[in-house]
Amino acid sequence: MNQNFNRTVKACFVGYIVQAIVNNFTPLLFITLQTSYSISLSRITLLVTFNFGLQLLVDLLSAGFIDKIGYRASAVAAHVLSAAGLILLTVLPEMLSDPFMGLLIAVMVYAVGGGLLEVLISPIVVACPTDNKEKAMSILHSFYCWGQVGVVLLSTLFFRLAGIHHWKVLAILWALIPIMNGIIFLKVPIAPLISEGNEEIGFRKLIRNKMFWILMLFMVCAGASEQSVSQWASAFAERGLSVSKTIGDLAGPMMFAVMMGIARVFYGKYGDKINLKRFMLYSSILCMLSYLVISLAPLPVLGLIGCGLCGFSVGILWPGTFSLAALSINGGGTAMFAFLALAGDLGCSVGPTLVGNVSADFHNNLKAGILAAIIFPIILFIGLLPKSKKQI
Repeated sequence: MNQNFNRTVKACFVGYIVQAIVNNFTPLLFITLQTSYSISLSRITLLVTFNFGLQLLVDLLSAGFIDKIGYRASAVAAHVLSAAGLILLTVLPEMLSDPFMGLLIAVMVYAVGGGLLEVLISPIVVACPTDNKEKAMSILHSFYCWGQVGVVLLSTLFFRLAGIHHWKVLAILWALIPIMNGIIFLKVPIAPLISEGNEEIGFRKLIRNKMFWILMLFMVCAGASEQSVSQWASAFAERGLSVSKTIGDLAGPMMFAVMMGIARVFYGKYGDKINLKRFMLYSSILCMLSYLVISLAPLPVLGLIGCGLCGFSVGILWPGTFSLAALSINGGGTAMFAFLALAGDLGCSVGPTLVGNVSADFHNNLKAGILAAIIFPIILFIGLLPKSKKQI
């Protein structure tokens, strides 16, 4: 690959780290923000809803404007908005009469940046002249995992050394990453998503493509399979190891992210020797087994092990579906990647919601909720069976 496009791919890697920052930094401050600004916990947790809800909206709308303003301008804008949101987080609460509105505006600004990054980064890498796009895609998505781990670890270390009251300094430091990467995106080459001689098939033709809807279903199931367990990993860690919530967060969600990142790096290294669909099929089987371990194992510590297995099993599902789409639908263009991102985010919302609702119906039994969510890897497994390969 041309050395210049190597710089593009590396900038995309950092782009996913930026998305991990905007999604995972503020939740670490929930209790601090609640006590500092006298905001109820219910309003604080509303920030997460607004963040992912707005990212869903950006996924939906981006297909209509990214091609018009261009990938470079959109990528730079995404980084500017991500940095601006983090910086506004430190100043707006004191500037407005209602501190919560200041926090909400800041979250809304970086949520637009995060949503744009999710739509932009994958197709930019797909367009680069790489020899094995499936491997590149898997490595790319592993950087979100490492970004999540880095945000939690480095932020926890900073709070331990400097004190939680200096969180604004850390927010500014995290903002430097999107600022610098945005400058890099001003200069790196960006290849056209639709190669010369081909045409984008258009939205109407895309939605009439049966394969497109199969891939959309795969993305919903990939997002749901991942987040149904990831959102509850901390609870399993606390119960399994009888530790504090802080240690539970490190042992649960971080272990999940590390295992997911390892799976993506593994495929990124050996993907040229592995059939992608077969690897996804085996991963869906492992995902089902991990759900059974989590929900049916008699010892809580086994549930924690199941969380780790689940993290590894879901690692390939999201980037693998993106790769299948790039291989299967020629000329899908920006619209295809935008709607796939939308479907994935929808799954990230539907999965934990199903777990929560079923758990509540069974007297707050999380294991019952996790067992119900096994439907998502089951659907993936059925769709990836050899007899279905003709469809994808």
